[in-house]
Amino acid sequence: MRTQREIRAIADLTYLLTYLLTYLLTYLLTYILTYLLTYLLTYILTYLLTYLLTYLLTYLLTYLLTYLLTYLLTYLLTSRSRVFLEKLTVFQLVKKFPAL
Repeated sequence: MRTQREIRAIADLTYLLTYLLTYLLTYLLTYILTYLLTYLLTYILTYLLTYLLTYLLTYLLTYLLTYLLTYLLTYLLTSRSRVFLEKLTVFQLVKKFPAL
């Protein structure tokens, strides 16, 4: 059988461990969930938004505009397209100035 002193020491140790674990877990989780996540989210969102927007607005738009203009110009300057454009312009001229 345990003595009164041993029971009291076990109770004190149990209380101390419970208090320490509760305090540490509460403090650490609060710290991690607030400061760390706030910092990470702020940093990640700021970095991602600035980097992605910068990247999208410069490289992607430049590439797309270059590609589209190159494609359109090459398509419009091909012989088949030239004939089509000539037919269109002739048709518009005939429509605008009908024969007498």
